[in-house]
Amino acid sequence: MTYSVAVSGASGYAGGEILRLLADHPDIEIRTVTAHSNAGQPLIDHQPHLRSLAHLTLQDTTPEILAGHDIVFLALPHGQSGQYTDALGDTPLVIDAGADHRLTSADAWDAFYGGTFHEPWTYGVPELPVAGAKQREHLRGATRIAAPGCNASTVSLSLAPGVAAGVIDPGDIVSVLAVGPSGAGKSLKPNLLASEILGSANPYAVGGTHRHIPEIRQALAAASPSTGSGTQTGTGSGTQTGTGSGTQTSSGSGTQRIGISFTPVLVPMSRGILATSSAPIVEGATDAQIRAAWQDAYADETFVHVLPEGRFPRTADVIGANTALIGLAVDRAANRVTVVAAVDNLVKGTAGAAIQSMNIALGLPETRALSVNGVAP
Repeated sequence: MTYSVAVSGASGYAGGEILRLLADHPDIEIRTVTAHSNAGQPLIDHQPHLRSLAHLTLQDTTPEILAGHDIVFLALPHGQSGQYTDALGDTPLVIDAGADHRLTSADAWDAFYGGTFHEPWTYGVPELPVAGAKQREHLRGATRIAAPGCNASTVSLSLAPGVAAGVIDPGDIVSVLAVGPSGAGKSLKPNLLASEILGSANPYAVGGTHRHIPEIRQALAAASPSTGSGTQTGTGSGTQTGTGSGTQTSSGSGTQRIGISFTPVLVPMSRGILATSSAPIVEGATDAQIRAAWQDAYADETFVHVLPEGRFPRTADVIGANTALIGLAVDRAANRVTVVAAVDNLVKGTAGAAIQSMNIALGLPETRALSVNGVAP
């Protein structure tokens, strides 16, 4: 079967990456691409690397144009997806690469985003440990999927195995991330100009203000064995009721157990995230138990790899790939576990996660159109 697809926000970075990956998907026909200010222009003018899609013209982003497809991808800034998802009730599968459907807590949305709170959808991080299983089980047959925030999924994949195994204390997590500016989107912003970022490292959203913090807390609460109600579920009816399938639920008490100091630092690389996270070791946990928690969690995963002891990833190792590479160190002097994770923010962090989740939802091979091989040098 061939599925017809529409991609909104197709002139941006996330939309362009979704298109790049879908262009090589044998089960997908990219039929429609949409934008706002760039509507009416050839797609190739904004995505000149997508030569196989040169025949497409950007159309207006309206519910009427997006409707009538088997799958709709929304690659829009936060707060903009909801106005379209509410009108796409007849679309078999909708995947939101924005933030509108990620959070289960209206209070968290109000505190970090503001504006209208929309129904939470099935979270699109298949490898994430949740309540003794993996999030992919909730993606099977899902009809509404919330692709993750790139920083959030990187930190969550870094630490969830330790939380699930009970070998780290999630109440005192410290994460510092080196991130490329493509994660901030394609809109012109003075702080993202080359003259501002080349030769410099610039912290931002310091002091617990970054919008991915509640998403991390939600994901790690779902991984905790002591908060079984913190699962993120979805059986795929795509209902918008708040209690139907395709939703996530998370206990407030579970998220309260997750304490995280999160500091992103903008660095002069166009793509990539290098996340260094640490958490206290639970009393009695041995070095072998700690390493086994991560190795066992990801032993059978195609796209998440735990490196051998003493090895740590570079962002250069994951560019263009749908892989997350993880290095682990047990620091007994500080009594903390340190995890270093590298991802391509536009692939595994966004578009790759969305397409991997799509494959699972449709019952296709999970790896279809996705590669573990990066681009070097």
